[in-house]
Amino acid sequence: MRALHDIGRYFIMLGRMIARPEKWGMYWKEYMRQMYNIGVGSVVIIAVISVFLGAVTAVQFSYQLSSSFVPLYYIGYIVRDMMMIELAPTFSCLILSGKVGSNIASELGSMRSTEQIDALEIMGVNTISYLVAPKILAAVSIIPFLVILSAFLGIVGGLIATTTTGGVPTEVFYRGLGMWFEPFNVTLMLIKGVVFAFILGSVSCFQGYYVKGGALEIGAASTRAVVNSSILILIADYLIAAMLLV
Repeated sequence: MRALHDIGRYFIMLGRMIARPEKWGMYWKEYMRQMYNIGVGSVVIIAVISVFLGAVTAVQFSYQLSSSFVPLYYIGYIVRDMMMIELAPTFSCLILSGKVGSNIASELGSMRSTEQIDALEIMGVNTISYLVAPKILAAVSIIPFLVILSAFLGIVGGLIATTTTGGVPTEVFYRGLGMWFEPFNVTLMLIKGVVFAFILGSVSCFQGYYVKGGALEIGAASTRAVVNSSILILIADYLIAAMLLV
């Protein structure tokens, strides 16, 4: 019953979120602020993780192919598709669920705990539309670009890891990058980025907006935001793959 109650409140929140803003300028400023916090504030961690993801993927496949008759240019092909189809969207959003999701839940939870949300509601402000919608829209807008950056840097990391060790010549890696390219893989990567961003933003906002209590409850809500959004991202990853790739 608790789970059904939470699911109902979640969809009610999404319904109230799409209400027409009374002052577009105020919402626009909040939207841009969230875009900056989510996007610029996450570039460094996404860059570092992506470079090493690509490097590890390339080194492992290089090791596996070294004792086989499979051409080495397959490493570039494998790193490219692994980063685009799976590693960039999924790992990036899982990392962002820990960084961005917990921040969103904590911010809304603090506003609820200090009665700032209640004060806005007394003044007639649709707090879900004003506080929740810009965060979700900002996440959906900026996270796909972080996913693209992650895929690019992952390929660069794979190139650096394989060529600097002398295992794979640069031209061989580039040859693999250009082989059997499917434009649909880019579309799939962006679809995953948008869906995962919506899950990350909406679940985190839900956990923070409806928190009750003080600091301990806010911490618990942040933890639930990270755990629930991570689980839902992995479930959505499977469903998207099952619907679009099978």
